[in-house]
Amino acid sequence: MKKLNIMAKKIQIGPSFSEYAEKKLNQKLDKFFEDEAEAKITLNELRGQIVCELTVRAGSMIYRAEQSATDKNDALDAAIDKIIRMIRRNKTKLGKRIKESALSPEAFTDTVEEQTEYNLIRRKAFRVQPMGVEEAILQMNMLGHSFFVFQNAENGSINIVYRRMDDDYALLEPSVD
Repeated sequence: MKKLNIMAKKIQIGPSFSEYAEKKLNQKLDKFFEDEAEAKITLNELRGQIVCELTVRAGSMIYRAEQSATDKNDALDAAIDKIIRMIRRNKTKLGKRIKESALSPEAFTDTVEEQTEYNLIRRKAFRVQPMGVEEAILQMNMLGHSFFVFQNAENGSINIVYRRMDDDYALLEPSVD
């Protein structure tokens, strides 16, 4: 990994965890990514569990996994394994989208069952309404949904609000970089 950023909320981490995380990421993920990959680890304590959110950016692709365990090292290991499964499961699709240098070919020496098609069972068209973020959250809750698409009245862009696993809310805003 070129860059590693570790954040902790409601939990203390020492240099030993940072060393462990760097070693594990280099050991497990370097075979998939060239030097430009960046990783971000966010640790949080929630209901007696350590929640580890791992985000890896490589080129234009973003891989994200969130796992929880009683120990922060176990949570990190589970998140790394989850990202590896995602990459291997989608290697064919990823290969079409990612520059050749983003993933190294020797990373896929294991044979993994591929999913060639997604079973899209429904398509729904709906009108997005201009509203504020708070109103969108209210609408989402009244509908009993876990996410809600709306046009942000402040900037006119299409946004999505969703309920996180910790029962807080998040907003997705498009960005063209």
